[in-house]
Amino acid sequence: TPPSCRPLHPGRFLSAPVPVPSPLRCHPPPSAPSIPPSPGVGAEPRSRRPRRARQGHHLQRDMAGAGGGNDIQWCFSQVKGAVDDDVAEADIISTVEFNHSGELLATGDKGGRVVIFQQEQENKIQSHSRGEYNVYSTFQSHEPEFDYLKSLEIEEKINKIRWLPQKNAAQFLLSTNDKTIKLWKISERDKRPEGYNLKEEDGRYRDPTTVTTLRVPVFRPMDLMVEASPRRIFANAHTYHINSISINSDYETYLSADDLRINLWHLEITDRSFNIVDIKPANMEELTEVITAAEFHPNSCNTFVYSSSKGTIRLCDMRASALCDRHSKLFEEPEDPSNRSFFSEIISSISDVKFSHSGRYMMTRDYLSVKIWDLNMENRPVETYQVHEYLRSKLCSLYENDCIFDKFECCWNGSDSVVMTGSYNNFFRMFDRNTKRDITLEASRENNKPRTVLKPRKVCASGKRKKDEISVDSLDFNKKILHTAWHPKENIIAVATTNNLYIFQDKVN
Repeated sequence: TPPSCRPLHPGRFLSAPVPVPSPLRCHPPPSAPSIPPSPGVGAEPRSRRPRRARQGHHLQRDMAGAGGGNDIQWCFSQVKGAVDDDVAEADIISTVEFNHSGELLATGDKGGRVVIFQQEQENKIQSHSRGEYNVYSTFQSHEPEFDYLKSLEIEEKINKIRWLPQKNAAQFLLSTNDKTIKLWKISERDKRPEGYNLKEEDGRYRDPTTVTTLRVPVFRPMDLMVEASPRRIFANAHTYHINSISINSDYETYLSADDLRINLWHLEITDRSFNIVDIKPANMEELTEVITAAEFHPNSCNTFVYSSSKGTIRLCDMRASALCDRHSKLFEEPEDPSNRSFFSEIISSISDVKFSHSGRYMMTRDYLSVKIWDLNMENRPVETYQVHEYLRSKLCSLYENDCIFDKFECCWNGSDSVVMTGSYNNFFRMFDRNTKRDITLEASRENNKPRTVLKPRKVCASGKRKKDEISVDSLDFNKKILHTAWHPKENIIAVATTNNLYIFQDKVN
């Protein structure tokens, strides 16, 4: 047992371990009325003309390898955010998500703001500016709140953003903080009505006695306005902090998960949800694990998975039972006795789970590794990739500074052939599933010229350090990449480092 280690218990993972009476399984929360669209909310003037949908996306390109030889060369494209070393807490990025076409990229931060970037049309004159992402809309999604019943402050931090598939000219996304989920509509307006009979152009009403002629109102072109308006608010359904939201493939329902429960919502109904998983024990002293992440299957609307702090993944089928407390499949890898240590329980906790686009595989991220599971094989993963195995000898100090509880996310590329996840020192890792090669890259402002090729980085765990290697003792654990996203159709990636968003492209993109 390492010195000065605090006692370990599942409540260490729990966001709000206050025992509360277990609610009814189908629980209508207090009324949370849907907010009608308000044209002024989050509106921003835009000087350019409205965009049309980009025609002819690049064909999907499989990643031939993750580095070297004829493999992809990753180049710096853009960096968003302030350069200051003194980072405000509110500016720290807490989630990154591409929409289904990849044309829009949304980020949420600890200040409750959502910033949406739009991919510009390709500029054939300036090759280095092809497909750049520029600010499209910025709005305040959540405000800080206070729960007077429990005397708890509710942070405005955005935990997750999920895009809905585009059905019309507008875009819709779900954003959530610890307690409240909101559905936002992002729309464009490039015309304004003129020629009213009863009011002036500035909105002042005219004296009806002065109206002697009848005018027909007309629409006039105007500078493009991007408006963000809240269409639904889903509140009061979670006792603990929400860690996941996932939209179902039927595009009518979605799930939200906290530490002990998973709720199923309908996108049109805000005043009730259905509790489909509840692992809360009758006696909180008997609590042994908590839910860490949950996601719907990309094709089967009846199937979802959720992961736990014990390193297990449970697949549930809503056709078998309305209450999914009993799983259909349990994915768990037996622990290697040779690696057993005081920290085994902590580092086996799964921080993220993602289905592949095909729906055949799922990927899980624990503290030291990424694992790929075949849905048809429960006893062990089909692939295991070590992200930063050299930290195994540093677990005691990582426990002391609480870094061992960091929740790293992971993502697939568009063809499910490469996976990506973050690490410390602003490093991020890519693993090619075909060639079994991997590469470590760094998000740094040192190489911030467009089209600059990223050089692979290597960490020296012990022994004599080579010229291009970095010693594990010199890694900066305050610099970490927790949130990553991969464009669904192209080799474009976005990684968040504290308050900066880095965008990288392959050299031919």
